[in-house]
Parts: sequence; C-alpha cells; structure tokens
Amino acid sequence: MNILLISPQFPDSYWSFKYALRFISKKAAEPPLGLITVSAMIPEGWHKKLVDMNVSSLRLKDLQWADYAFISAMHIQQDSVTKIVDDCIKYGVKTVAGGPLFTQDYQNYPQIDHLVLNEAEITFPWFLRDLAAGNPGKTYRTDEFSDISKTPIPDYHLLSRKHYASMSLQISRGCPFSCEFCEIASLNGHKVRTKPTWQIIAELEKLYELSWRGAVFIVDDNFIGNVKAIKYDLLPAMKSWMKLHNFPFTFTTEASINLADDAELMQLMADSGFNTVFIGIETPEETSLNECNKIQNKNRDLIRSIKNIQQAGLQVSGGFIVGFDNDTPSVFQRQVDFIQQSGIVSAMVGLLNAPRHTRLYTRLQAENRITNEANGNNTDFSLNFIPKMNPVELIRGYKKILQDIYATKPYYKRVRELFKSYRPRRTKHAKITFTHACAFMKSILIIGLINKGRRHYWKLLLWTLFTRPALVADAVTFSIYGYHFRKVYGIGI
Repeated sequence: MNILLISPQFPDSYWSFKYALRFISKKAAEPPLGLITVSAMIPEGWHKKLVDMNVSSLRLKDLQWADYAFISAMHIQQDSVTKIVDDCIKYGVKTVAGGPLFTQDYQNYPQIDHLVLNEAEITFPWFLRDLAAGNPGKTYRTDEFSDISKTPIPDYHLLSRKHYASMSLQISRGCPFSCEFCEIASLNGHKVRTKPTWQIIAELEKLYELSWRGAVFIVDDNFIGNVKAIKYDLLPAMKSWMKLHNFPFTFTTEASINLADDAELMQLMADSGFNTVFIGIETPEETSLNECNKIQNKNRDLIRSIKNIQQAGLQVSGGFIVGFDNDTPSVFQRQVDFIQQSGIVSAMVGLLNAPRHTRLYTRLQAENRITNEANGNNTDFSLNFIPKMNPVELIRGYKKILQDIYATKPYYKRVRELFKSYRPRRTKHAKITFTHACAFMKSILIIGLINKGRRHYWKLLLWTLFTRPALVADAVTFSIYGYHFRKVYGIGI
C-alpha cells in the first residue's frame, strides 16, 4: 500500500505564529503529532509519505501516488479539509479520516470512505484487519479509552524537521477537571492516563538521535493531571536524562493553576528544562468561574499564583474568555487590568464558544440559545450562541481588550512586568546560532526601524540590557511575538 498522510492547513490565528515564524525562517510552530503517531501503526512494508500543508503543498503527483489518503484534523482546519477531500474524490483516492474533527462531527462527512474515530490505538487495528480481509467498513468507533503505554513512538523521521519551530510529544491523556466549556473530557476522559517513564525517555532519545535540538512542546491538556507519576517518577528521570545529554531541549506544556501550590514540582520542572507553561486563567470574575465550574481557579489569589510560577523559573502564557452569562460590561477592563498586572505576555483572549460535545452546549441548546456550530477558533470575533450580554457590546468590549493589551505601549510594559518576577533557571550557557542572529537582525530592521512602535522596542532592549541582561534574548523573542499578535489582530501602536 502507498499511504499519503495529510495534515490540513491551519488558518492564520493567535496560535499560528505565522508572522513570528518568519523571523526564524520556519513554516510551522509544531508538527502533526497525531498523524505521525498513527503512521507508526501502519503495517511494516507499506510505503508512507507525509504532506503537512502548513509547510508544503499537496501536489497532484502525491495524490496519483497514493492508494489511500489518511487525514487527521481539528475543527479549526475544516475549510482545508473540505478542499483536500474534494481533491481526493476528483482524483480517485480513497480517504481514511480520524482525529477530533471527524470523531465529533463524523456525520458531516458522508463523502469520506472510512472513518477511524476516537483513539486510534483501539480503532485503527480494526480497520487494518478488515482492510486485509478485503472488506473495510465505513465507520469504526469505540467508547473505550486506550492503554497509551502501547502507543508507538511517533514517526518523527517523516517530518521535514527544519521547517518546524518545535517538536511535540505526548505524555498523558485526560484531565481530572470538568470545565463546562471544555471538550477534553469527551475526547480523552477524566481519568489521566500516563505513559511509563521509560517510554517518554525513548521518545526523547529518538528526537535526540534525529539531531533535533531546541524546543519540544508536551501537548498534554494538563501535564500535572497525574501529579504523583509526574513528580516522583517522570521528572527525576527527565532531569537526569537532560543533564546527561547537556540539556538539548527546552520544554513547554499546559497545566492547571494548582501548579503554583507545589514549589518542589515547579523546581523539578525548571531543572528538567521546562521554561513555559500555558494555564487556563479564563477570568478574574469569581461568579463566572463558578458558572463554568473552573473549580481549580476559585478561592485563590490568581495574580499571586502566577507570580509564584514565574519566580520558580517558568513563564506563564494564559487563556482568557469573555462572554460568560455572569459577565457584565465591567469585565473588559478587569481582564485588561489582570493581564497587565500578571505579566502574562502571551495572553490568548477569546470569546466564549460552545463546542458540540460540552456541557455548555447541552445547557445552551436546552435554552434554545445555540445559533450554529463552533468553528474551533474563538479569536475570530464569532459567537455560536446567544449571549446574555448584548452581542454588539460583547464584541466591542472584546476588541477593546485586544487593543488595550496588544497595542505597543501596554504590551512592552507587560514584558517588563514579567521580567521583574521571572527568575529562569539556566541549565547551560545558551549558544547563539545563525538562526538566532538572523532573527535578531530582522527584529532590528522590521520592529526597530520600520515599525511605528519602534521606540518601545528600543526602550525594552535598553531597559533589559541594564536591569536584566540575562533576559535580552527573551526581550527580542517577546518583541517578535508582539509583532505577530498585532498583525493577526490588526492592531496599531
């Protein structure tokens, strides 16, 4: 069999980092981890080719070569999916589809030949069995969750690694919390399933053998969901492995705010090479936290928690939401004030949306408030339900938040706020590579000379040079991020 693995294109968004990636001559932030993991389950002897449309084009000769096209996608990629499927039908290539988009909305894709849904460790072998027997079915589904200790090492060798800013790996699936707007529980369950430590070390070894050096994104929805396994088994092993290999990677991940309560855990993460953690803050409004069942964020000083994490050597990027039923017009300024005071430089503020497989969707549907299906992008000024607040006022307030936090002056002020708290643990002397040098020169040219907010760029660099000289590289990086955010949101100085 000739198997063409296709990762659809992502639209420009907060997460695409399209404009920032140009500074380091990369085409995509991360590779399609799910797809290269499925690739590792394909029978030996079959021929495999990967086309990630975020780094290369899907060509006619690729389709003509393929017996089957395997497509994995998230909701935000659905426009690209439609074009891919149309091309496959046009050129007679059979399609096999899986991943979150198809698992949750498979009924919308009757034109797909075979739907391999839920967790591929369970359903993909069923499809292969029937394919070998010459009678593959239409849909393969399961309500069970897999034993991820049997998940193979992803086929990292299929990637054109030079085009990516980061590699990815997965340590666990599932989240113990039940936020009303979140669909993770329906996809991955509440029970946190963790790969054994030896398996994670094997994946790190594979990346190391392939000469990858630099950023690795651990894609877990909550890295500390099984805190005992992470703290007492995995992190000590990762710390030893990283030290033995002279710290070839830096790690970013996602976690819940209760990370701030465990100083030993934070120190272990920093000592193991972690430098950034994404945390769902959502809102400083306690009533809205109650509404969405964000219990882990309630009854705590959120600013103090964030500062604790920063002081432990971990940058915090954060998710924020407006549009809860309990939100009032005062929430917009409260969000701005909170973000500025927290020093969360990369603040992903979105409008509340209700994905189909969430308790929020069920509640709003019962109230006849659902207007359409969520498109997977909550930063594009769209709503899929009728909010309690006037929709025009809600969107106007949302846009004002973006203007107030990403306009040049407040953005650079927030970077300085982070640097006052941030105490990184330097595990080795950073080497200045040719890519880093080029990014710095491009930042001088584009942000420091051409961009209207150039004086704020120079003020930050000089301030950092004289007060926190070890963070000059971070200052350049955040300047580039700010440029991306302003381009994505169309924000001036």
